[in-house]
Amino acid sequence: SFAYFTIKDRLPQILTRVIDTLHRHKNEFFEEHGEKGVEAEKRAISFLSKLRNELQTDKPVTPLEDELPDAALWNQYLDYQRNLPNGNGEPSWFQSPWLYVECYMYRRIHAALAQNPPIDNFDVFKEGKAQNFFESQEAVIALCTYFQELLKNIKDLDEKQLQEELFKLLQVSLWGNKCDLSFSAGEDSSQKSSPLQSLENMVPYILVNDVEKVWSLLLNTKNNRTERSNVRVDIILDNAGFELVSDLVLADFLLSSKLADEVYFHGKSIPWYVSDTTKHDFNWTIKQLGSANHMWMSRCGINWEGNLKKGVWVFCDHMFWTLPHDFSSMSEVAPDLYAELQKSNLLLFKGDLNYRKLTGDRKWEYSVPFHQALSKFHPAPLCSLRTLKSDTQVGLKPGQGEQIQASEPEWMVSGKYGVIQFDAGL
Repeated sequence: SFAYFTIKDRLPQILTRVIDTLHRHKNEFFEEHGEKGVEAEKRAISFLSKLRNELQTDKPVTPLEDELPDAALWNQYLDYQRNLPNGNGEPSWFQSPWLYVECYMYRRIHAALAQNPPIDNFDVFKEGKAQNFFESQEAVIALCTYFQELLKNIKDLDEKQLQEELFKLLQVSLWGNKCDLSFSAGEDSSQKSSPLQSLENMVPYILVNDVEKVWSLLLNTKNNRTERSNVRVDIILDNAGFELVSDLVLADFLLSSKLADEVYFHGKSIPWYVSDTTKHDFNWTIKQLGSANHMWMSRCGINWEGNLKKGVWVFCDHMFWTLPHDFSSMSEVAPDLYAELQKSNLLLFKGDLNYRKLTGDRKWEYSVPFHQALSKFHPAPLCSLRTLKSDTQVGLKPGQGEQIQASEPEWMVSGKYGVIQFDAGL
């Protein structure tokens, strides 16, 4: 299975890169923290080398021994895996659900640093995320320029034109999800060309395209709002770099077109899946744009800084997003987060990992309805924008998946296909 190759090849590669990154920063740690920094770097590397060995030799998954706030939840989840009626008793790296051991690896990487001050706040993936951003400059410039031109006459657009622009920006945000560093094991995955030029040609690769439903929902919500009610959209973020910029442009469009009054962004509270967005990445990106020497890039950055100051944009992170649980258990494990999402008029879930957690990462029949696969996770109307990079997919027409499978055996993991998949909730 694709899961097997991920655990066997991709995850050890990622760990090797993390170890290499720490090696390369040895002098910097010394300059900043003296001998303590170097000692901490050595301890972190030995912790990570041990982790890589456990993974490659299929050792049992061990309980977390750190004092971090989520450790108890992780260890309870390990007990739950041990006691599964159809499980093997003792979960090991190759004898466990893929989603669980993959998340577990990233949590152990975090522990390797968190347990070793003074380098406990070092993000081992930060360089890769920054590089992805800088290497996507042309695409970022093209997108910011397009958007700033659009803003000049957004007030004059009629409903049909607004709808067309929304569809365009949803697609840019969808295909922005191709820029994923965990998928390429940290190799370059930047967006080189203008994302707007190829949209027409990409439409056939959107296997489920519910943009009409997203539009009707936003339009009805806008038309039925009262003086006192704000229209709120939440974006559950995926990758930093170009993808994040595409999400920020979409969010700005929703405000500028009055389709939404406020946008909440949900990121990760710790470095995760190589390129996932943390609060630092979010603020860093907006600052980079604001100080760019390109007029439209800096205009975007400065406006977005303003949206944060005014409180019409809010960034939040929550421990739940970096737990191994799928979203059907959110109401039990993180009732506060579930209640927060219930305040939203529309939830936009970005990317493959969120899709796997929405659908429980199961090997569903392709034609199982999306609503069913969500297993009672319905805090609010939601839409998944995801390019396919793992073998779970639901909500297709009968025979649609089988037909593609016949000519393209790798269709579910190549990142070539995408979905804009909507669920109206209860």
